[in-house]
Amino acid sequence: MNTQRVLTGITTSGTPHLGNYVGAIRPTVRASRLPGVESFYFLADYHALIKTSGDPARVQRSTLEIAATWLACGLDPEKVTFYRQSDIPEIPELTWMLTCVTGKGLLNRAHAYKASVDKNTESGAEPDDGVTAGLFMYPVLMAADILMFNAHQVPVGRDQIQHIEMARDIAASYNHLYGEHFTLPEAAIEDNVATLPGLDGRKMSKSYDNTIPLFVPRDQLKKLIMGIVTDSRAPGEPKSTEGSALFQLYQAFASAEETAALAKAYADGIAWGEAKQLLFERLDREIAPMREVYEGLIQDPARIEKTLKMGAAKARAIATPFTQRLRHAVGLRALDTRADAATAKAAKAALPVFKQYREKDGLFYFKLTDAKGAVLLQSTGFAAPREAAQAMARLQAEGKAALDALAPQLIAPDDVERVTSALNVLRQSAA
Repeated sequence: MNTQRVLTGITTSGTPHLGNYVGAIRPTVRASRLPGVESFYFLADYHALIKTSGDPARVQRSTLEIAATWLACGLDPEKVTFYRQSDIPEIPELTWMLTCVTGKGLLNRAHAYKASVDKNTESGAEPDDGVTAGLFMYPVLMAADILMFNAHQVPVGRDQIQHIEMARDIAASYNHLYGEHFTLPEAAIEDNVATLPGLDGRKMSKSYDNTIPLFVPRDQLKKLIMGIVTDSRAPGEPKSTEGSALFQLYQAFASAEETAALAKAYADGIAWGEAKQLLFERLDREIAPMREVYEGLIQDPARIEKTLKMGAAKARAIATPFTQRLRHAVGLRALDTRADAATAKAAKAALPVFKQYREKDGLFYFKLTDAKGAVLLQSTGFAAPREAAQAMARLQAEGKAALDALAPQLIAPDDVERVTSALNVLRQSAA
């Protein structure tokens, strides 16, 4: 059985909440216990600096809380690699190497950056007003986190899929320039629970101030759940599970049988107060034992610090030699060292590449880039990834003929001859 590497991190900018637990912590802790899985867990404190500039105490406290959360939820530091991002100096070094092969156009399309620009545009401000280089470069740092350990799978919510796709693009660009060094990662998503609603029905997020802290005291947990926003339908009146924050939260913790029973209770007109009580009891049944462990860990930060230092040593045992190979590949090497034939051949033979990705509109796109990452050809949106893949395969197999036949599904290229030449190179390389 081939070992699968699974990597996930949580930004140390706040207190862990139910969304973090369901979307990231619980599934990856479970995965770490499976045979053939090698798990990497990290505290993303470099990422936190994007959101917490000027608040160092918050970063430190959040790091403590999140580390204690991982451990309380069953993470075994002896069986996984558990580390703090800032303890691995190779990660920012890799970030710079990846920055140098990443097109600015790719980063322009990042959802977080586009959202900031759109907000500024709507308010009449300069497009980049308040946008730091850290926010703009966030996808590259995330790619470095993933690619440093050649993770096969990265558990994420649906709103983070784009970052995994961008990491794949960045890895492909590096591989085509310098040889095959990086594994192309895949996003791992639990469809029903990857994104949880918060107290107001919107996505549970610190930015919306609608979160339910994971290890809040029992009485406060009940108070928060009783405050979840519901509609005005009275007891006895049938209620819809569709769009119900209560139901979605319950479903994330309950078995299929329990979920079906609550769905029937909705149809039978259960009172909102009774539904909230059921939700509270189900959540507390799972959380209470972990809460006790968490409280003990919070009172012993030295123990957590020792655990993280041990994890950093394990992580660097991988990262340090790998970074040396990456440095050598790009030419950062001793002057009396000759380039090896494989590296030179890989750099010389860098090929154009197709890259498929999903945009915020839910459609699937692809583009053809040259060896340096410049876009030669861009598609319009496809409803399914298979359709995009079939179009790419046809272009690679048929060249100019497919370019003409698929014209309605393509944005007219600026240089048809250059695109045709690139397609011919791909076809010849596959022959």
